[in-house]
Amino acid sequence: MRLTKILLAGAALVIASACGAYAEEASPPAETVAAEEGSIFTFWPLIDYRESKRERYRNISLLGPLIKIQQRGDERETALRPLFYRTADLREKSSNTEYLYPLASVESGPEVETFQFLKLLQKSFYAKADGTEERSSMLFPFYISGRSEKYGEYLSVFPFYGDIYERFWRDEYHYVMFPLYGRTVKKGTTNYNVLYPFFSVTSGERESGFQFWPLYGQSAKEGVYRKKFLVWPLYMAEESGLDTDNPASKLLLFPLYASTESPQRSSRHFLWPFFGHTEDRAKKQEEWDIFWPFWVVERGDVRTVDRWLPFYSEEKGRETLRRWVLWPLYRRDEINSPKFHQERDRLLYFLFWDKRESWPEDGVSRRRTALWPLFLYNRDERGVSALSIPAPVEPVLDREQIDRIWAPFWRLYLQRWNEQGDSALSILWNLYWHERRGQELAFELFPLISYQNRHAGAEWKILKGLVGFRSEGNLSRLQLLWLPFGINWGEKSGQPVAAGSGL
Repeated sequence: MRLTKILLAGAALVIASACGAYAEEASPPAETVAAEEGSIFTFWPLIDYRESKRERYRNISLLGPLIKIQQRGDERETALRPLFYRTADLREKSSNTEYLYPLASVESGPEVETFQFLKLLQKSFYAKADGTEERSSMLFPFYISGRSEKYGEYLSVFPFYGDIYERFWRDEYHYVMFPLYGRTVKKGTTNYNVLYPFFSVTSGERESGFQFWPLYGQSAKEGVYRKKFLVWPLYMAEESGLDTDNPASKLLLFPLYASTESPQRSSRHFLWPFFGHTEDRAKKQEEWDIFWPFWVVERGDVRTVDRWLPFYSEEKGRETLRRWVLWPLYRRDEINSPKFHQERDRLLYFLFWDKRESWPEDGVSRRRTALWPLFLYNRDERGVSALSIPAPVEPVLDREQIDRIWAPFWRLYLQRWNEQGDSALSILWNLYWHERRGQELAFELFPLISYQNRHAGAEWKILKGLVGFRSEGNLSRLQLLWLPFGINWGEKSGQPVAAGSGL
């Protein structure tokens, strides 16, 4: 923060981008503008600093895309790409920081603090509404600690010893010298394991079982289920849901035969995966399989499927569509609901894709198109469009963090425009930029020439002020050798101005 304050205090003022939402890589500067509009100081590629008081916007870029410090209203962004990128909301007192994305990240706020490293090392803190706190730490799978509201503190040091509560889809985990001994509990059912997964015993209320995997195993809960396997997976039999109105019976003689039978569903497969037939009476669906999942036909009220891969595949739901043609050459996906529409076309997975989304009730839409590795096009909900060239990563990994942290390094060409005709262009991180905002126009090719035409008047500069010309109405000025004064002529408010006086 100290470095940020020093840089902000020492930089000159600048204007915001043409559309009011441009990133610093696309914001074209205007060399001298009235203070109420903003001002700028640039020296490519060392520094590019700008501010718009009207839009509460301030940004500094150092060494092209390497360093960024930006504030727009209550939002702040600070970056030393690609080492870290931080976004903060001053009003909400929250922030999120990415370190060498996707290596590590930190999220903090009034009620939450989290840290993760490759999703393996994680630390979190949550302040609950009742005034209590919840903390947990994990270096998966070697170290896990936390607190369960029901069971209290827990600790796991894998593979030596561990107690874990209410995590990883179980109520309890206990182990010593895994896989030598372990015990799990879920909804009153306890499984004891010795040399997991070879030996286990199951116990619970009216429930028992054991297995010597893969030779034999059985378990049962009175009036609920019965399971048995022999030389897994060659023979398996199961009865489940005995306490419901839809008890199911399953049999597997791999790979010769498999069946499922219940009042709501019947399924038969012969020489799996070659031949199969399934009837779901509850959903009114019927399916035929030949060499699943390549040749499949399904009909019913929920969805229809015609799949003859690799030639053609189409799956239709009540609000969805998925279609393949000459897999993996072309794919189309659709979502059509009263509140949301989405259409996405892809060629060879990520070589080319085009995604269109709209919200009919709100009357807004957006679009994102990419051709690897040539370009990425994006139009957001406000109607602001952007085109960046090249795009070696974005078509493959379509992530917001890639756009903000990594992509500015290779975006040699970046253009943005809106539906009102405003536009901004940046080439080589503002070596050349071009801006149009209403009737105002400005451009620069550093350091050769710059031009701006705004409400206050027009200005030309050669070699950043070696020769400069400025006009306001009938008043003109010629400046030489980067001097702050020049030769003036013309009239201002009907009064003649002597040559050589200040403007």
